[in-house]
Amino acid sequence: MGANQIVSFDDEPLILVDERDNVVGHDSKVRVHSGAGVLHRAFSIFIFSDGGKVLLQQRSREKPLWPLYWSNSCCSHPRKGEDGLAAAHRRLREELGLDTELTFMYRFQYQAQFGDLGAEHELCSVYVGRLSDEVAIDGNPTEVAAWRWLDCTAVDRLVAADAEPLTPWFVMEWTRLRRDFAHLLPVAA
Repeated sequence: MGANQIVSFDDEPLILVDERDNVVGHDSKVRVHSGAGVLHRAFSIFIFSDGGKVLLQQRSREKPLWPLYWSNSCCSHPRKGEDGLAAAHRRLREELGLDTELTFMYRFQYQAQFGDLGAEHELCSVYVGRLSDEVAIDGNPTEVAAWRWLDCTAVDRLVAADAEPLTPWFVMEWTRLRRDFAHLLPVAA
C-alpha cells in the first residue's frame, strides 16, 4: 500500500438496506453518515493470532467520524454492486496491507451518533480471521493512525475501563463476540 493512498471517498455509493437486509437504494457515503445516518450495509473484521491476541487499530485523524479512536482490526462498507465478503477482503488490503480467510460470525443493527458531525446507522456483518501476530502490517496512514496486538483479557480490561477512546461498534461487537462466540475464538497459549 502506498503511503497516504486515498482509498475512501465521500461520493462512494453505499448500499442502503431495510432491517431485513433488503436493498432499498444507494447513496453517497457522506450523505449516508449525515445527521442521524441512513441504514446501510457495513462490515467489521477481527483478526486474531494463534496465540490468542487480537489486532486493534487506531483510526486516522483524517476520519470525519471517531478520528483517533481505537477500534477493531478493520471496518468499512461494501459499495454498490460489491459483495460484503469481497469488500472485507478489499478493505483489509487497503487499510492494513494484508489478507486472510474470513469467517462470518453474525450481523446486527445499530445507530451511534458522533455529536453533531454525523452518525453510523449500520446493518453490520462481523467477520473473524486469523494471522500470525508476526505478520508485516502496512498501515495506510489515511485510514489507520496506529495498530497493536492485545490478548483477549487485555481487550476485556480496555473495554471495561473506558479510559481510552473506543468506537461504539467495537465495544458492542467485542462484548457479543466474548459472550456468544468465545468458544470459537483463539485463546492464549
